[in-house]
Amino acid sequence: MPVWDDLVGQERVAAQLDAAARDADALVTATATKAPLPETSKMTHAWLFTGPPGAGRATAARAFAAALQCVSPDRALGGAPGCGFCDGCHTSLVGTHADVDIVRTDLLSIGVKETRELVRRAQLSPAVGRWQVIVLEDADRLTEGAGNVLLKAVEEPAPRTVWLLCAPSLEDVLPTIRSRCRHLTLRTPAVEAVADMLVRRDGIEPAVAAEAARATQGHIDRARRLATDPRARARRAAVLKLPLRVDDIGGCLKAAQELIDTAAEDTKQLAEEVDTKETEELKAALGGQSGSRMPRGTAGAMKELEDRQKRRRTRTQRDSLDLALTDLTGFYRDVLALQLGSRVALANTDAQDTLERLARAASPEATLRRIEAIAECRDALDRNVAPLLAVEAMTMALRSG
Repeated sequence: MPVWDDLVGQERVAAQLDAAARDADALVTATATKAPLPETSKMTHAWLFTGPPGAGRATAARAFAAALQCVSPDRALGGAPGCGFCDGCHTSLVGTHADVDIVRTDLLSIGVKETRELVRRAQLSPAVGRWQVIVLEDADRLTEGAGNVLLKAVEEPAPRTVWLLCAPSLEDVLPTIRSRCRHLTLRTPAVEAVADMLVRRDGIEPAVAAEAARATQGHIDRARRLATDPRARARRAAVLKLPLRVDDIGGCLKAAQELIDTAAEDTKQLAEEVDTKETEELKAALGGQSGSRMPRGTAGAMKELEDRQKRRRTRTQRDSLDLALTDLTGFYRDVLALQLGSRVALANTDAQDTLERLARAASPEATLRRIEAIAECRDALDRNVAPLLAVEAMTMALRSG
């Protein structure tokens, strides 16, 4: 199965990447055999993948990285790189290839220290593969200083190094960086395409896959989670009941608190699974023993780990809240569609009765104000406003319309 099959609903992007991978393969082959280089090439050293959440930016970058490292013997017979079966493709896709660095962060930002290490790695020649590939899945989280460090590497790339940057939009990346990258825009895949992918690759029942794809409006990762995780379905059901619970001030405050508590519980579960393991591994690496004091001089390393875990918990809570607010936005979007008599397919067909009830009880103008209140809450969370205050302000706005 070619690596491009993972790009759901991105035929145009897959064709561009396939052409670039063919030229990259020809470039490496010509260099090795000292054959004349092609006059024109669709390959370049830096790429920027943008698109809405769930469109598959990171998937596209990984697929391209696999195609660049493809060592299939069929290439000598005219086959395209990116077979999906050879060692180069397989290890690139699963993240174990020696010359493919897949960088993602579970923190709020990527700092200068981490970026300098990436730049240092990018200057090395490939160890076993055909290219040195750096996949930066969260390029929008680079701090300004980190972006400036990366700029130097993108301006003066090593001969066999390729940078693959992923971000929601062009505006999320420094202008000086994006001007030096080839830009590919991904779109939200069709609901039907996502449902078909869930059935074919994950073995999910067609009815469940269709409902999950429709509820998430084509967001691939969320659709898979919703279709396979009962807890995700329970959380979503609870969020969709919130519009009926904001009839009075007490209900608004209670609903806000429960939303925050749910996000905190998600964060706590992740911390219990990850933080304890990380702490024990670091203690063992530093020579600590169970039940005894840590060796002298290790306090700094332990404090650095604690700070990192704290930042990760903050991001996890924000991500959980943002997911709930996204579901809530989709709910009111359906209400507005009913009020305006739109033929747009509803995302939350499992809450049809509630949607119709709210559509009759309010005007389209009030629904738009509620959608704006949710957007303002998300902006407030991005500005580090206390989560409870931001959500309480939102629920009060949902009440008043």
